[in-house]
Amino acid sequence: MERQTCDVAIIGAGPAGSVAAALLKRQGFDVCVLEKQHFPRFVIGESLLPHCMEFIEAAGFLPAVEAEPGFQFKNGAAFTWGNRYTEIDFTDKFSNGPGTTFQVRRDRFDQILIEEAAKQGVDVRFGDSVTAFDTEAACLTVETERGENYILQAKFVLDASGYGRVLPRLLDLDTPSDLPPRQAHFTHIDDNISDSEFDRNKILISTHPQYRDVWLWLIPFADNRCSIGVVGLPERFENMENSEQIVKRYAAEVPMLARVLANANWDNEMPFRCITGYSANVKALYGKHFALLGNAAEFLDPVFSSGVTIAMHSAKLACDVLGKQLRGEEADWETEFVQPLMSGVDAFRTYVNGWYDGRFQDVIYADEQRTPEITRMISAILAGYAWDTDNPYVAKSERRLAALAETVGPAEFR
Repeated sequence: MERQTCDVAIIGAGPAGSVAAALLKRQGFDVCVLEKQHFPRFVIGESLLPHCMEFIEAAGFLPAVEAEPGFQFKNGAAFTWGNRYTEIDFTDKFSNGPGTTFQVRRDRFDQILIEEAAKQGVDVRFGDSVTAFDTEAACLTVETERGENYILQAKFVLDASGYGRVLPRLLDLDTPSDLPPRQAHFTHIDDNISDSEFDRNKILISTHPQYRDVWLWLIPFADNRCSIGVVGLPERFENMENSEQIVKRYAAEVPMLARVLANANWDNEMPFRCITGYSANVKALYGKHFALLGNAAEFLDPVFSSGVTIAMHSAKLACDVLGKQLRGEEADWETEFVQPLMSGVDAFRTYVNGWYDGRFQDVIYADEQRTPEITRMISAILAGYAWDTDNPYVAKSERRLAALAETVGPAEFR
């Protein structure tokens, strides 16, 4: 079997893989990206957070991303429940860093990132699947789409395979998530929105009037399209025939969505899709000659659009540690990768759990009872700055959320 070599092999050409590839290439390493699929390909996770822009810029991708006319400018998040409506402005936040970003069709976004990485000299191979991994030798067995096999010998492997979770499956690293197995049903629509109260510069998150553990996203793009989806426990969707019926029914039951989507065209070429039990966890984030990035390691929930942010943040941390290791310097994956990465993931987890148990919803919908400073701290977290431990709502997330929820009290439906 043919044997090839590189410094770093990266599995997956999504945002984590593209950012990692570019950052390592800029450090002078020989990088090879293996991607099973061909781009463009559909994927959700379409509403970026401002913190992402720091990694996009560091990887050299920012000019290409800013030049894409189909990406929708984004400066915050809006929330609605019954007749309630509140906005969070990401430009008015506690943490330093960008306050704006984009809402993107991921097929085009991911393609731009990996094409920019290739322009920088990264070896990108589409249609190549990893079928085995020898951790002792850092060897990947790769099968091409033509059925040919070869060995890729690397000094280190980064798994950025997302939901494919290549190394967790091959190395039996998967472990059950502590989050319930929710479902997401979604599609794209021609929104035809003319309502002046709708802000295309923000993702709209809607709490269902009856079931507070069910929520919907509406992510506007720049071409009269929106991504729309509904998330909830499987039992909430029982006795409904399919994803189309589920999304349309729940959207019609949310007053603001029913109003702004009154002229929407649901019958375009986009199918309705469903993913189930998407939350994931692993036994270890790294091992001999490998580390796991982004969704290949852990995925929480789509409610605050944290997936791409966590993926890119993990890529930056891993590349910093790996660069030192490959240069023969002292590198500690536990203290320089796992601990700092999980500090932000755990902060996000606090607010995800708080959303579903109602405490964080109470805080969001009690906007008139929040001080401006507390709102700026919350804005920073929702903008992706969940690693800023100077923010008390990051450093002591559980304690602070519990105290704030008790102070504002339960939000009343109206």
